[in-house]
Amino acid sequence: MSHLPFITEIILDGLFAAVAAIGFAIISNPPRKAILISALLAAVGHGLRYFLLHTEAFSIDIATASFFAAITIGLLAIPFAKSIHCPAEVFSFPSLLPMIPGMFAYKSILALTKFMQTKDESDSLHYLVDFCHNGSTTLFILSALVVGVAIPIFIFQRQSFSATRLLKKLVKP
Repeated sequence: MSHLPFITEIILDGLFAAVAAIGFAIISNPPRKAILISALLAAVGHGLRYFLLHTEAFSIDIATASFFAAITIGLLAIPFAKSIHCPAEVFSFPSLLPMIPGMFAYKSILALTKFMQTKDESDSLHYLVDFCHNGSTTLFILSALVVGVAIPIFIFQRQSFSATRLLKKLVKP
């Protein structure tokens, strides 16, 4: 019973990610089934990342947790792509977007701006360290997301692109 609040936090985190993924998916005008799959994949991926970040047994950094979440999204996208005859990218990429490290990117640009404006040398060093820390964290998370979702698509290329080939056959005159 003591784990109920943590499980509730994971579910809420996944739910908010699902809502964001629906918004991102709608922008590209996919089939309705793909929108729901995007929401499901975002909830699972973001919930897994939250679990990995906040569980004492794992206690890993955000870039590594994002990598495992992206791999999970990529692996789950393959069977869904085959079942609804839609490329895996249609719902795997909107599922990743809620994990984009916007706050780290914002903090790095803010630190860079303050670094350029300050005249005090000790403050300059502090802002430079903040810029490097937040900027590198942003780059590592983004790289982890891209590589993580691409690995399953490359490994299971035949399954993930079979829907794309089917669409090309249907569109050919």
